[in-house]
This record gives sequence, structure tokens and C-alpha cells, in this order.
Amino acid sequence: MKSVCLAWLLALALALATPLASSFTTRGQSLRGRVQRDRRNIRPNIILIMTDDQDVELGSLQVMNKTRRIMEDGGTSFTNAFVTTPMCCPSRSSMLTGKYVHNHNTYTNNENCSSPSWQVQHEPRSFAVYLNNTGYRTAFFGKYLNEYNGSYIPPGWREWVGLIKNSRFYNYTVCRNGYKEKHGADYAKDYFTDLITNDSINFFRMSKRMYPHRPVMMVISHAAPHGPEDSAPQYAEFFPNASQHITPSYNYAPNMDKHWIMQYTGPMKPIHMEFTNFLQRKRLQTLMSVDDSVEKIYNTLVDTGELDNTYIIYTADHGYHIGQFGLVKGKSMPYDFDIRVPFFVRGPNVEPGSRNNHLVLNIDLAPTILDIAGLDTPPDMDGKSILKLLEQEKTGNRFKPNRKPKVWRDTFLVERGKILRKKEDSTGSVSPAHTNSLPKYKKVQEACQQAEFQTACEQPGQKWHCVVDITGKWRMQKCKGSLKATSRKRARSLRLRLYDSREKECRCGERGFKPARAERREHRHVSQASSQRYRPRFVHTRPARSLSVEFEGEIYAVDLQADDRAATEPRPISKRHYEPDVSVDSDFGLESDDTSEEMLADDTNAVGYPNSLKVTHKCYILLNDTVHCEREIYQSSKAWKDHKSFVDQEIELLQDKMKKLREVRGHLKSRKPDECDCGKKSSYYSKERGHRNKPERVKSRSHLHPFKEVVQEVDSKAQLYNEIRRRKKERKERKRQRKGDDCSLPGLTCFTHNNDHWQTAPFWNLGGFCACTSSNNNTYWCLRTINDTHNTLFCEFATGFLEYFDLNSDPYQLTNAVYTVDRDILNQLHLQLMEMRSCQGHKQCNPRPKNPDAGSKDGGSYDPHSAQPAWDGRKG
Repeated sequence: MKSVCLAWLLALALALATPLASSFTTRGQSLRGRVQRDRRNIRPNIILIMTDDQDVELGSLQVMNKTRRIMEDGGTSFTNAFVTTPMCCPSRSSMLTGKYVHNHNTYTNNENCSSPSWQVQHEPRSFAVYLNNTGYRTAFFGKYLNEYNGSYIPPGWREWVGLIKNSRFYNYTVCRNGYKEKHGADYAKDYFTDLITNDSINFFRMSKRMYPHRPVMMVISHAAPHGPEDSAPQYAEFFPNASQHITPSYNYAPNMDKHWIMQYTGPMKPIHMEFTNFLQRKRLQTLMSVDDSVEKIYNTLVDTGELDNTYIIYTADHGYHIGQFGLVKGKSMPYDFDIRVPFFVRGPNVEPGSRNNHLVLNIDLAPTILDIAGLDTPPDMDGKSILKLLEQEKTGNRFKPNRKPKVWRDTFLVERGKILRKKEDSTGSVSPAHTNSLPKYKKVQEACQQAEFQTACEQPGQKWHCVVDITGKWRMQKCKGSLKATSRKRARSLRLRLYDSREKECRCGERGFKPARAERREHRHVSQASSQRYRPRFVHTRPARSLSVEFEGEIYAVDLQADDRAATEPRPISKRHYEPDVSVDSDFGLESDDTSEEMLADDTNAVGYPNSLKVTHKCYILLNDTVHCEREIYQSSKAWKDHKSFVDQEIELLQDKMKKLREVRGHLKSRKPDECDCGKKSSYYSKERGHRNKPERVKSRSHLHPFKEVVQEVDSKAQLYNEIRRRKKERKERKRQRKGDDCSLPGLTCFTHNNDHWQTAPFWNLGGFCACTSSNNNTYWCLRTINDTHNTLFCEFATGFLEYFDLNSDPYQLTNAVYTVDRDILNQLHLQLMEMRSCQGHKQCNPRPKNPDAGSKDGGSYDPHSAQPAWDGRKG
């Protein structure tokens, strides 16, 4: 009986346990599946906060206590963060695309900035497009690009509030999701920093409420501390004694060992120095609103519970200088105060309060954002993700005591400006420019190492040879006598013959225009003389020039060649007005007595206003240069508003068309085919093929000193280019004189300042002044190197000037030390710079070190003992 009861109880227990176990298993599987599904969908949020023109060297971060507490104490500070181009639009384009300037072709704030080619080629490949395609809710608030006109929404952004044109704090226009929104000067509604902060917070809260499992990527791009430096009213009295900008390089001028603009700039005047103090104060005041903005965004993340799942990045598009080297204000210089920027990162797995000394660039932003979102870096991006630099150092494994250090770059490229057009002589040699060449005795010593100058006039065609004088110095002397048939000339002749055989010959006899009357007459006489056909003397061989026509009982002589002459003669362009007394019949050239009003074919006149120029369908310009519109424009406010909107739209369309036409014109100028100079005899051959032109042989450059050969015989294309530039300068000078502008100078970028510049407190009341901040030839390419042994800056300017600074001994870059650098090292730096200038993709632009154990991390560190081909080193 007991066994039966025990079996019954056991069966009952099994029956009860089976559904309970199955229920636990089902619940566990469903819970595990839900957790995995949530983890798959909840990716980290990304917030990029960016300022405009914020420096590091001048102490702008010292007053931003809230930002430093949130970002510096709560995240990682990158102490060696730089931009590759210290200008607004090029740097922002690099941030969006992850590319160097030479790969996205936005060279300046005007050149290709938000142009049609940028919109077609590079804008569709920004990091926003990649994140939007993978489910991120993307949003942009603030300043975009300097030339953005608000006519479209850039691809990849779900929410768009973009500032039209350059930075402003009041009286600006934004494009809000395709609609233009104008703002005035009311602080509560219009202050730009607060506007984009509130819009970004509202978007984040709405996104998390409606799409809780969708990650958000936002960019908050502030205008501060960029001009016009309008601060919020509550900060107008802050920082009365701001002096953080007074560094050892402040008013350190002139600098005769640096490039041209630094030599031109002298010490600042007292009014300039007072302006720098005032400017520093107003810049710091604008940053106080940015400081509040960072705190508001941080509190929003805390309130929504998203702080631990959000990466926050804080940086700037470039640095700034205020009085450094005598430059009153500005950017665009290759020195640290313009290229070094703040860079903080806070987020998951980021160690709070840590400092990182690796080189971080603005081109690393796009790859880093893609890496945070779980995407691979596209091969065309030049930057690298810094996410692996943010990983916390884990406890070392006792089985692997020797962990390899992170491999990272130690050198990057700094580039600014567009490549200047080179002036070449007839031999193709580039004419010398503003250079800091070696002393002449060193140049002679190097030239004398070449084999062609080491023999005493024994080589065929040798014109110069080297000797050592009694003081032990090398001298170059001209060989006595002249050898006519030189091997160099023969080689040149062979090259020219080969060139002529490949290219099309100039056909100067074939002209696309109608020959002159004298030429036609001469050609006719020749053809008649050669013809054997007999023609009577009285037969007319010339076409009729006039024709007699009977019209309304009168006989008129009609000039049949009037139209031909009108087509070939130049016609002055001017306003045409209708004269009612005399009108000309366009078909017969007859005078008409009809004095009724008529409309010309080009709409220059209109019915009701006979003596006028029609501009729109309702407005005209009269003879006295006054504008008159139809009556309803002045009587109806709706008609006035509609017509003004129509005019604004027409102006915008024409501006866009002009911008596209300028781009096409620039393309045509760069692709202009070579033309034949038929009015000038060849400089090397006479008309009889194969014979040298004797006068030109006398002018041969072979008798010149080797150092002076490059300045001879500028060809016709260079002369034409110089003439165009001269005329352009004259037009600018005349325009400047008409406007009464005594500040702008040719080749310089200058600005004026007066008491009306700042419209918010504190006000400037010391009067107006003029100052120049940069020059047109401020185009350069630099290598910036920071590793365990080197902290250097090497620059080659488009003018041929070289600069080299060792920041270990000269941290403020006061002295150009290029003359103290060994020539072999300069050669290696030049070769490395040329490689970086043409790099494409992160593999080429971030080369791995040859010897990581030697202290160089990643980025082409040079080896002073490696054998490299020689380079002149002084011609850029």
C-alpha cells in the first residue's frame, strides 16, 4: 500500500513539475529574446557641440567652468587636437567628410564653399548620410557652411535648422526644414545661441518620447565666439580686465625671418592694442552662453536617462589669434594659436578626468562618429576613428606582460589656400618668387658638386666651371670661347622635333573670321590672274552694294551692306529709349511718321512709359534713373509684398546662376587649350623648317649664370596672364577710389572698425581704424610632428619661402630656425610633405611608422640617416 501511494505521489509531482518547467523555459526564452532585441536597437546617442573660432592658446576655456566640469572632469581631454586647415568653411567641410582639403576641394571660405560641385560630389558622403541610412534620427542646428544660402536641405538630416550665410547673433535667417525663418533683435526670441540650444533639446525629448528605441545624432554648431561677438545682456559686464590673450608672441613684430605678411606687419598702434583687449572681452562674453548651453544639454540627458548611453564631443572648427605677431585679429596662419583647438569626449567606456596626448584632427570626427554607430570607415575618408584611444586601460594579463602600445600617427598635414598659377618662362622653368634661399656661397658650393661644373671646360657645350680661390671658397667662372653646337642644345632640338611630330601643327592660314576687304581684293586679283577664262571689262564681278526700291510712289536707295557692317562693327551697350519723333523701320531702313507708342523686341520700353527701361512686369527705370512701378504697388500692401517677394526670388535665382557661371568660367580658364601665336615667328625655328633662327641664337640663355637662367624669356602666355592681372588690379584700384576706401590694399586682406560695428554692449567708442590681417600669397603646406622626441612645424609657402620651428625649445614659434636644419633633413621633410599633399584615404594619409619601437607612433616620422634623393629645398 505504501508503495502504491509513493508511486501515486511521484506521478503527481512529475505531472505538476512538467508544465511549471515548460512555463519557466518559455518565459526565460522570451525574456532573453526581448533583451537581445532591445540591445540590438538601442545604440548610443551622439551629440557633437561645435564652436566657431574658439582658441586654446589664448585661454578661452578658462572662463567656461560648466563645460570643463562636464566635459573635462567627466570625460577625456585631448591635449594635442588640431585642425588641418585654419579656416571656417574648409575645416567644416573636412569635419563633415573626414577628408583633407586637397580631397574635397573647398580651399577657402569662398572657393567651392557649398558650391554645386560640393553638393553633388561630397555632401552626399557626409557622416550624416551614413547614420541616417542606418536608422539614426539625425539633426543639425546652427551654422553650416559660410556660403550656404538656405535653398535646400543637405542630404542625411531629418531635422534641419541651418543658418544662412555666416555667423550672426541677431538679425539673421535660418532655413528650418526647407522654410526660411527671419529673426530680429529680441533677445528672448532671437538670440542665436539660445535658439539652437532650445531647438536641439526639444528635438531630443520629442525623439525619445516618440521613438524610444531609435538613437539620436545631433550637431549643435554655435556661432560664438565668431564676430560680431554679440553677447547676452546678462553677460555684458563680464571680464572687464581680460588679458589671457597677451602671450609672449603678442605684438612680437615685425618678423623678418617669417613669410611675407609677417615681414610686412609691424608693431600694433595703441588703438589696435586697446581693440584686442576689447575683442577678447567680448569673445569671452559670447562663450558664457555656450557654457550655459552645454549645461542645459547635459541636464536634458540626465532627465531623460540617456546620459550613460550618449557620446558628447566638444570641439571647434579652428583657433584664433588676437595681436599675436602684430596681427590684430584673425586666423588662417599655420601656427599653433590658429590650428590647435579644444577637444573633449564623454560617453560610455570613456575614463573620466583623463588626458590623452595623441594627435587628434578634425578629419577624425566623421570616422569616429561612424565607429560609434557601429559602421566601418569608408575608404575615401582620410581620418581615423579615435574610439580605440578612448578605451580604458585594463589590468594587464599575467600571461602577456608586454602589451604592444597603440599605434597612432605622429605627423599630419596643414594646408591652406589654393595653388597659385605658376609663371613660367619659355623653357618651362618657374620664375623665382619670394624665397629664403641659402646664402650664395652655400648655393655655389652645392652647385659645384655637380659633375658638369667639375671639369675645366672640357665637356662639349660646357659654359661654366668651378674653381677654388686662394681663400678656399668655390667660385664659378665662365669658360672662354663658345662652342656652337652643344649637346644640350641638340637634345633640346630633338625634344622639340618630337613634340611637333606628336601635336597638331598651327594652321595660321585657316581663320574663323571674315578677311578684311583689302585681303579679299588681293585674293580676287590673284585668282583672276591665275584664271585663263576671259571676262569682258563691262561685266560686274562685284556684288551689288545698294538697290533702288519704289515704295508708295517714291524711289529709295536701300543699303544692302548695312546689316553686314552692323554685325562686324562694335556696338556700345547702353540703355535704349524710345524717341517718338523718328522711328526706323527695321526691314527697309526707312523713316516713318508713325509716332505711336510701340514695344521693342527686348522689352526695353513699355506701354504707358515710353521713355523707360522695363525691369520687372510692373516696375520700370525712367530716363532720370528713377524707379516707377504701377499704381497698385503703392496702393495695395498685398501687391507690394507679393512683388517684393518676386523680386527677392529673382535676385536669389540670378545669384545662384552667377555662382554656377563663375564655377564654369573657372573650369574653362583651367582647361584652356594652347593657342598658336601666328603673328610672331618661332623663337627656335625660322619659317624654313629645320634651320635655326640666327637672331634667336644670339639671345640663347646658355651664356647666363646658372642661377639667373630661370628669369629669362617669359613666354606669351605668361605675358598675357600678367596683363590680365594688371588690368584686374587697376579695376580694383579704381573701384576702391570711387568708394573712398583707403583701407584695402592690393594683395592684402584688410578690415575697418568704427563705433557702429558692435550693436550690443559693451560699445566701442574710440573711433575707427584700419588693419590688415592676411595676404593673397598666404598659401602653404606644413608638416606638424609631435612624438616622444620631436615637436616641430615645417612649412613650404607657395612663394617658395620655408619655415621650421622646434617647439621643444621655442614653444611660441618666435624664431624661424630653417637655417639651422641640416639639408638632408629638409630634403626628407620635403619628400614627406609631397606625399601627404597627394594622399587619399586613411591608409595613405596615416602611414604606419617604420620602427614603432623607436618612439614614432604613426605618421611617417623621418629618419635623418636614411638615404633619400636630393632636393633643392628652397623653391617650394
